[in-house]
Amino acid sequence: MNTAGLHFRAATAADVGAIVALTESAYRGDASRAGWTTEADLLDGQRTDTREVAGLIARPGSVILLAERGSVHDGTAPRELLACCHVEKQGDACYFGMFSVRPDGQGAGIGRALLAEAERHARDTWHCRAMRMTVIDVRSELIAWYQRRGYRRTGEYRPFPYGDPRFGIPKRDDLRFEWLVKEL
Repeated sequence: MNTAGLHFRAATAADVGAIVALTESAYRGDASRAGWTTEADLLDGQRTDTREVAGLIARPGSVILLAERGSVHDGTAPRELLACCHVEKQGDACYFGMFSVRPDGQGAGIGRALLAEAERHARDTWHCRAMRMTVIDVRSELIAWYQRRGYRRTGEYRPFPYGDPRFGIPKRDDLRFEWLVKEL
């Protein structure tokens, strides 16, 4: 896969099922092992569900951005969902999360392109000065990927919500989130 022909748009309620399926395939279970960003060795259970995704789409100051290939205007097949992310305005910064790239498309630049679009949206649409996110701190390869894109580790941590199956079922007892930030 390459990034030629990528289209970005905001998700609608009609996209909820496809977003849930994509996110689950990118983070959990054997399907996620085809990519390099899997959490299958860290967590079991769900990553998200239809209720959460629908709520994020409906929430003011919140958008789920989609990266798709194909065009509904050229008479070919419908657009194919390749990646998604959630961006939410929080004061003068935006929170970036639920970043999911189809496992067989990871490493092809699709995620990098969607991250750049999310940063553009935060800066140009909501006039945010920074993008913030949390990453499970034992995911050093993923943190390094974000650092190559200008994010810096803050040394601020948030505990992992052990006991809340909405966030997955941990396979380890040393999980926590670290805040990363990038000035826009």
